[in-house]
Amino acid sequence: MFELRFEQVLYLFLQQKRQSKMRNGIDNGTCENGRPAPALHRQTDCASYSWMLRISSSVAIPEHEIEIHAVRSQGAGGQNVNKVSTAVHLRFDIHASSLPQSYKDELLKLRDHRISEDGVITIKAQQYRTQERNREDALDRLRTLIQSVAIPRKTRKPTKPTRASRDRRIESKKRQGRLKALRRIVE
Repeated sequence: MFELRFEQVLYLFLQQKRQSKMRNGIDNGTCENGRPAPALHRQTDCASYSWMLRISSSVAIPEHEIEIHAVRSQGAGGQNVNKVSTAVHLRFDIHASSLPQSYKDELLKLRDHRISEDGVITIKAQQYRTQERNREDALDRLRTLIQSVAIPRKTRKPTKPTRASRDRRIESKKRQGRLKALRRIVE
């Protein structure tokens, strides 16, 4: 029988977790030494680290098109809020991106407060206490915004009211008129 040591089981578990993350949208790269890239975008471990935000099976956004800056969170939080920059500002320029033209057009048509007149999407994530979770939250929100325009909208086909619905409308108007006529003062 084949036996696994604890280290081997742990390695397999982490590998499956990494693969599920890749399927869920963030396509993590690997370093030159074959190790997986770190979860946060840090270029201290390896210079060739890069990731892509997967929108669909054929559309992905490379990391250099998304600007992510850490800022201090707003609101109450005690001493930690004044010392640590856990909130994340994400900026994405629609015009300069490598998205297909149909996606760009639909994004620019959206009436969303996160999209400026210049075509820049700005997302602020500060829901969580860690910078990494806020970064993932901002990327998820960007992904859902872009995926919302990926599905083409159905065009509305104007329909005529049926004869029965027109008759019901006229009948209710007549009934209301008779009711109001009964409310008049009798002379």
